Amino acid sequence: MKKILITGAAGFLGSHLCDKFIDEGFKVIGMDNLITGDLKNIEHLFKLDNFEFYHHDVSKFVHVPDDLDYILHFASPASPIDYLKIPIQTLKVGSLGTHNLLGLAKAKGARLLIASTSEVYGDPQVHPQTEEYYGNVNTIGPRGVYDEAKRFQESMTMAYHRFHGLETRIVRIFNTYGPRMRLNDGRVIPAFIGQALRGEDLTVFGDGSQTRSFCYVDDQVEGIYKLLMSDYAEPVNIGNPYEISILDFAEEIIKLTGTDQKIVFKPLPKDDPMQRQPDISRAKSILGWEPKVNRAEGMKLTYDYFKSLTKEELQRSEHKDFSDRNRK
Repeated sequence: MKKILITGAAGFLGSHLCDKFIDEGFKVIGMDNLITGDLKNIEHLFKLDNFEFYHHDVSKFVHVPDDLDYILHFASPASPIDYLKIPIQTLKVGSLGTHNLLGLAKAKGARLLIASTSEVYGDPQVHPQTEEYYGNVNTIGPRGVYDEAKRFQESMTMAYHRFHGLETRIVRIFNTYGPRMRLNDGRVIPAFIGQALRGEDLTVFGDGSQTRSFCYVDDQVEGIYKLLMSDYAEPVNIGNPYEISILDFAEEIIKLTGTDQKIVFKPLPKDDPMQRQPDISRAKSILGWEPKVNRAEGMKLTYDYFKSLTKEELQRSEHKDFSDRNRK
């Protein structure tokens, strides 16, 4: 049985990846410090013989006994609310955490895939964004702690690949959504759905002309799986290229929820990208991958998930405790 370590296992994407690799017959070791993750996302796996969980911060030394075949590094705050509240932790998990896991992969002879992001492109001057585009990032702006952590992560990973011959993969993830997201984590879809569930007006920043491209989680997980199993070491965009403006998307949410909320406008946050659309030509040609779930279908599944949560679960989904210990 192949063995895989998945960091950030209790998070949104990490938990779905645990499910995927369990289904594929792997022995899965999940690792998470639970700063932004939630054990509820993976508690259904605890009864399985081929799953185990380590409560650990990968910014510290990482030890896993016995052999490892693969590592997926998905430990990182991924929403603006999170990484603005814990900026130093965000930088450390992208730098120290990545270094620790690269060292572990080298010691075990394991293949490592890191979760990068479309944020490496910053507020892009090229549209749609191809993997050859180097980006337009404000290194000292409030979002720089996340953007630069991911850019450094890519550089460190390629250095280990070139210098040590380590088998590495880099996925650049574009906006992904689905069940197990946290409400009010600063990302567009849970923010809008949370406001709709509470009967609040939907908040659009700027004039709403900025665009995003939303990929359903099942498609994202399949793309990541195919990339891990491929022979391609350079970055690959995985996302849905169907682009929509935030204003049009807010109107879609109002129709989906059957509510009569208004749309209210607030100033655009600093360095908020005006366009997000992946060029997935590389994923199509190298991986034979493209998204299959259309937005209407994926949004219904996501909305049904949030509607099914109890009041207690909704509150837990909305709030995380960032104690002084977690800010170090």
